[in-house]
Parts: sequence; structure tokens; C-alpha cells
Amino acid sequence: MKTWFITGVSRGLGLALAKAATAQGDRVIGTVRQDTRSWPADDGQVRLLRGDLSDPDRIASMAREAFDLAGKIDVVVNNAGYGLLGAVEDSTDEELVSLFAVNVFAPVRIVRAALPYLRAQGSGHIVNITSVAGRAPSIGAALYSATKHAMEGFSASLAEEVAPLGIKVTAVAPGQLRTDFLADGSIRRSRTADPSYKASVGRVTSTLDRVNHNQLGDPDRAARAILAAVQTDKPPRHLLLGSDALRRACDKTEDLTREIELWKSWTLSTDNE
Repeated sequence: MKTWFITGVSRGLGLALAKAATAQGDRVIGTVRQDTRSWPADDGQVRLLRGDLSDPDRIASMAREAFDLAGKIDVVVNNAGYGLLGAVEDSTDEELVSLFAVNVFAPVRIVRAALPYLRAQGSGHIVNITSVAGRAPSIGAALYSATKHAMEGFSASLAEEVAPLGIKVTAVAPGQLRTDFLADGSIRRSRTADPSYKASVGRVTSTLDRVNHNQLGDPDRAARAILAAVQTDKPPRHLLLGSDALRRACDKTEDLTREIELWKSWTLSTDNE
């Protein structure tokens, strides 16, 4: 039996993952802001911690509280986060700071708070839920993609750093999952929309509106894939979820490889002779 600490278990992938873990007999300590309808009451298998991930002090205290409750935590999952749609020019400092506070600073703080415990255990698995947008960004979500790209880089470096301590790290990049992620109560949009971007950003965001609740990806199947990754002796450091994520990541890799080759001579020309 494993014990999981998962942020954002009230809905979406976090809820699916928590239910999949408890279904196989594991324990879950999950964080929520206010909405506890998905878990009407704490019990021996599920414990809920309330807190806002934009509050730095509460972030650290929730992580410590989780370890105090469990004694030992096997898997730490940074799942909570949200998206922001709109052109970069239309974004505000408030939107930028808030997005990075929840999507980047909060998970880094949770990892930092958890590491002393995991290091003392000599074991543990950190799972950071990023997005294919962090590996293959698309139009209309530049700031969101930036947060997920940051978590991809953080996870890759962290994995090397903690491997000698017996701690594993996996960055999970889902494609579009059939959750409430694109619903009005979850996704955020820049408050202004300059008509100059109607043909680019506007077109893409309109497409996303039509996709809402019709996404190809199944969050329950995604949760099972994450469980499989955690259970293996040699888990992946990078895990894509969904055929759309695979396609976008492969296309991006091919484009990058072609560009590297095209500019290879100039790349090599900068070395001292």
C-alpha cells in the first residue's frame, strides 16, 4: 500500500488519480481549496487538507502536515494548476504573477518542503503534472506554456539531483483531457482582447471553446497510466499522455531537429579555435 500526497483532488485529473489510487487500496492525502463535494468526508483512506496554493506559507505547512499525518509518503503529485488563454500583449502583470504563483512557485515550494522527508526516507517519487503545451506550445497560451515549460525544466534537473538519494521524478505531460479544464470556472482569459489577434489567438481559443467536454483524452485512463509509471522499478522521467500529446511532441521534435541541422555550422562556428 502506498501513500499519496496529491494537490487539487476536487476535480479533473487530480480527482481521477486519487480515486484510482484508493481503488487499489492506497491512501491519499489531497489538497482542496473549498470544494469538497467529490469527497464528502475524510475517512481512513482519504484525508483532505484545505488551502490556497497562492499562499506561500500555507503551501509549506500543507506539505509538512501531510507527512505528519502519514509518517511516510511514497508519491508526491503536483497536479493543481490552471490555464490562461489570450495574447501576450493583452495579458496583465496580475495575470502573469498569479499564473506563475500557482503553476510554478507552488509546486517548487511543495517539492522543497517534501525533500527533507523523502531524503530521510531514502525513497519517494515526485510526479509533476505539466502539459504537452510545455513541450510543444501552441497559439493563445504563451504564458500557460511558459509555466509548464518551466516545470519540465525543473523536473528534468531535479531528477538528476535527487536520484542518488533514492528519489524518483516524473514529469507527466497530458494532452487534452475530458475534464472541466476549459470550462469557465477553471480556465482564465485575459481581460482584454485586441482585435489584431482575432485571426490567430482568437481563432485558436474559439476552437478550444468547441472542444470543451469533447476532448479525446480520458482522465481515468490517464490516471491508470500514472499509476503504472509509479509502480515500475524504472519509471519514465518524461511521460506523454494522449495521442494528441504524442503527435504534438513528435512534430515539435522533428521541427527542432531540422532547425538544429540547418544552423549547425553557425552553432559550431562560435567555439574558440
